[in-house]
Amino acid sequence: MTVFFTADTHFGDHRTINIHKRPFASVAEMDAELIGRWNAVVGVEDVVWHLGDVARRPADVAALLARLNGTKHLLRGNNDPDATGAAPGWASVGDYAEIEVEGRALVLGHYAFRSWNRQHKGALNLHGHSHGRLTPMPRQFDVGVDARDFQPVTLAQLLAK
Repeated sequence: MTVFFTADTHFGDHRTINIHKRPFASVAEMDAELIGRWNAVVGVEDVVWHLGDVARRPADVAALLARLNGTKHLLRGNNDPDATGAAPGWASVGDYAEIEVEGRALVLGHYAFRSWNRQHKGALNLHGHSHGRLTPMPRQFDVGVDARDFQPVTLAQLLAK
């Protein structure tokens, strides 16, 4: 089992193509590419932490989750109404999490933090929301698809950059 992180997929949201200059001609192309890239790296036994802003329409979330590999946890973003979190297919739903992966303490949330728990003891902050446009602080990583080749990433991949 491998643990992956992602954020800001914005499935079904045409505005994201223009606002964030995504290289897709249509929402259908974007969604197909995001699903394909997700499933190319995430296996059915893997775990994915989605750090918010899943999809434009909450009614689409259950069907999307069924098409995506892995056990999926959601940390809500500013574009995730209650119905997104209520969709079947999430292993857990919250706003913030502290977990350990590969011996590293991780502080997870949709938003980048200026400071976070155990920051000066080596804890890392993984976030979304900024679509790759925020200058990171030390030990801080934007895991949003715009910053990560439109696919979920592992901790090892983040640390290797």
